[in-house]
Amino acid sequence: MTIKRFFLLVTLSVFLSCSSPKYEYIIKDDLFRTTIKKGNFLELKNGYTYFNINNSSSENTLVFIHGFSVPSYIWDKTYNSAKEKGYKVIKLDLYGRGFSDNPDLDYTDDLFANQVIELLEALEIKNATFLGLSNGGRVISKIADLKPNIVEKLVYVSASSFNSHKELENKNVSEDEIKDFIENKYPTISSGQLSDFKYPENYPNWDDKYEELLKFNGFARALISTLKNHVNLDSENKEISDSNKTVYTIWGDSDSVVVYNQIKDKLNKLLPNRFEYIVPNSGHLPHIENQNDFENYLFDVVLK
Repeated sequence: MTIKRFFLLVTLSVFLSCSSPKYEYIIKDDLFRTTIKKGNFLELKNGYTYFNINNSSSENTLVFIHGFSVPSYIWDKTYNSAKEKGYKVIKLDLYGRGFSDNPDLDYTDDLFANQVIELLEALEIKNATFLGLSNGGRVISKIADLKPNIVEKLVYVSASSFNSHKELENKNVSEDEIKDFIENKYPTISSGQLSDFKYPENYPNWDDKYEELLKFNGFARALISTLKNHVNLDSENKEISDSNKTVYTIWGDSDSVVVYNQIKDKLNKLLPNRFEYIVPNSGHLPHIENQNDFENYLFDVVLK
């Protein structure tokens, strides 16, 4: 090989590596869905929803709702345990997350709640116990507000449903905001997920799995829009309390994402009759970090 040809190949290699996008280059279209070999897709009003469901004949249905950005795989351990115990279990990716569509809409609590309600109606499930993790707590509060008869019990896990928010006047997401988010947040957003754990060193591949999510076109917009559309859910949570629905709140003792001591006064005011449990030796994801303790409480207390 001549020196000239060698440098030509090196230059071409550098050009290709620089010109190939690292982020948001996968479109969730029909072709994409054919590449997903596990799970199910169902077209709902606002797009395709990816979900998993077992074939149990049990009438006791558990619906697992994930948090702000990590999709339904975050519930895998509890989902599998519940399945082994004979419960009918469902977990899904909310719009803008995981394998579900990224519609060009405002990502509101109503959007997510109606997505779940539509899915359950399509699956002919009349009622269920809902478990909402972190931002998923907002979703189950809204489900209880929109369709209370579908709710048997509500289980809030490290939930952000009780935070206070100042509603924005302009909730539109600009292309400049998306570009800035990808350029400035994406390089470190995956490693930042490790802060969900009290002992992040025990989860060395967690950020690698999250990195795959950054390949999906529209992810940044979905995250930004969700943040912009956060509003106070005080009235919804007060209605839940007044309805006398059975409510549980579960927190990791070292949660640094939704810090319990910062919201406990408001939580006590909104849901004074709830049952509460603090999971030891765990951060924001107690169902993963202290699986045995979390599941003992869930299956032996909450679901009895």
